[in-house]
Amino acid sequence: MSLTIAVQMDPIETIDISGDSTFALMLEAQRRGHQLHYYTPGALSMASGTVFARARKVAVRDEQGRHFEQGDEEKLALGDVDVVLLRQDPPFDMAYISTTYLLERIHPRTLVVNNPAEVRNAPEKLFVTEFADLTPPTLITRDPAAIREFRARHEDIILKPLYGNGGAAVFRTSAGDPNFNALLEMFEQMFREPFVVQRYLPDVRAGDKRIILVDGEPAGVINRVPAEFETRSNMHVGGRPEAAELSARDREICARIGPALKERGLLFVGIDVIGDWLTEINVTSPTGIREVRRFGGADIAALLWDAIEARR
Repeated sequence: MSLTIAVQMDPIETIDISGDSTFALMLEAQRRGHQLHYYTPGALSMASGTVFARARKVAVRDEQGRHFEQGDEEKLALGDVDVVLLRQDPPFDMAYISTTYLLERIHPRTLVVNNPAEVRNAPEKLFVTEFADLTPPTLITRDPAAIREFRARHEDIILKPLYGNGGAAVFRTSAGDPNFNALLEMFEQMFREPFVVQRYLPDVRAGDKRIILVDGEPAGVINRVPAEFETRSNMHVGGRPEAAELSARDREICARIGPALKERGLLFVGIDVIGDWLTEINVTSPTGIREVRRFGGADIAALLWDAIEARR
């Protein structure tokens, strides 16, 4: 079975193929004989009810600096392809949300992974609150009085933007921090949306697990250990990936959220677990495929394409 695949992603020339999950998915699709097209979000359009993109056929190879060859630009009706991979990185802003409205016009006739309506309805730091008993104490607000009350109760807290990504603007502040008021003022000026306030989890020093689920089932895991003097475990800010195994608590968390992911058509999801606590459910552009494989874990790209092909 040969499928026609369109990949909505960031510019392919800018990606770091050593850790890029989209690239891993493209390599596996090509290995299976599927035809690949690629376009950036800005090339997406709709006219007279037809959703199309200025796209290019693309061939990929696992060779840094020579990792792709592309054909001429063409107008591609996305309703005529078999699968669209929705894979551009956040921020999850109105530009991102607008692409989900357009792609919703073609799904499920064209299978969009992940389901664009559910991507829109499941912002990572809000979706997780549907499982409040699995998460650390969390407050969603931009009310300074509510934040001060939460800080007084928990003393050591994390403050981050509701629609942030990649560890940007994530701050730890504890009782007696003389910068706390200035930090709140900065957030009020920078972000129009509410903020996320969470109790700080000291277990993060031992790592922040990224668990990847395919069609609601755990498929692989890595641990990301923060650099010294760093709160964030994101790898692009110095977090160190290392091999990990699923604990009993990890499996309990996956069993709880898996049916909800499956019901929503969220085939490819990455969750973050610190100690015993679920902190995020990533549905927009999850990462970790290549790191899991590098540390001897499952071939998640193959598992995901198995799940996609079963729906075509």
